[in-house]
Amino acid sequence: MKAPDTLPARPASWLLEHSSNVHSQCGEDGVLAEVLRLLPARDHWCVEFGAWDGKHLSNTCRLIEEEQYHAVLIEGSERRFRDLVATFKDNPRVHPLHRFVGWDGPGKLDALLQETPIPRDFDLLSIDIDGNDWHVWRALGDYRPKVVIIEFNPTIPTELDWVQPPEFSKQVGCSLRALERLGKEKGYELVSVLPWNAVFVDAPYFACYGISDNSAALLRQHHDKITWIFSGFDGGIVLDGYRTLLGHAVPMDAGSMQQLPGFLRGWVEEMGPFRQTMLRVWRRWKRLRAG
Repeated sequence: MKAPDTLPARPASWLLEHSSNVHSQCGEDGVLAEVLRLLPARDHWCVEFGAWDGKHLSNTCRLIEEEQYHAVLIEGSERRFRDLVATFKDNPRVHPLHRFVGWDGPGKLDALLQETPIPRDFDLLSIDIDGNDWHVWRALGDYRPKVVIIEFNPTIPTELDWVQPPEFSKQVGCSLRALERLGKEKGYELVSVLPWNAVFVDAPYFACYGISDNSAALLRQHHDKITWIFSGFDGGIVLDGYRTLLGHAVPMDAGSMQQLPGFLRGWVEEMGPFRQTMLRVWRRWKRLRAG
């Protein structure tokens, strides 16, 4: 591998200046084009799952159409897979696979890629399965993509290191901080954070991007999907920020989240004996219900 050229130090989030969409959702096409352009060498291979029909919110379609990339596109839905095959039916560079990607056994990404001619250190891996993304990337061992773009849950604050259990029945996702930690463990460095996706490069290429501080807190510029929940001194629950269920567009109601009835809210030291007694009873009842 050729040693990368080192760029002068730039603002940490400078790659976001290249944000643009052809098929992507939040500027990924433009950012990935610049990230890949700065690599010292490319083999023009990419992988994406879930790939939908190959175009919808795709992080790889522009590369296939405009830069003649070879691609392994994986989709589990039968209907979407039929659309995917139709999209690229005349393109021999595209290898569609109708599979669900997991983290062990025959569904592990390593096993699926072995069915294709893709090189071990291909250019780009795009992971977007709305749930177990973290576990799938963690399990990848036989292949080492130069660049990884992976979805995180944008409703989770950056400070929280959180990963959903490895279960197909859950679709919660993980936090950006958890991906940052996993990237370090696997020898990858964070170079850009888009509203829904984090972009990592294999550590030997990190110097190509001129970023002196690549902490998640500094690279993340979009916080508009975070809902903050906190309690007041009066025992009331307060919501601020997005206050909407992501994807379902249902407003969150602070009233339904209250843990105390209205007559027990207030500064405890200012409550009379009766309210303090009722508060102790309420507290004991809540603890019994919680087990």
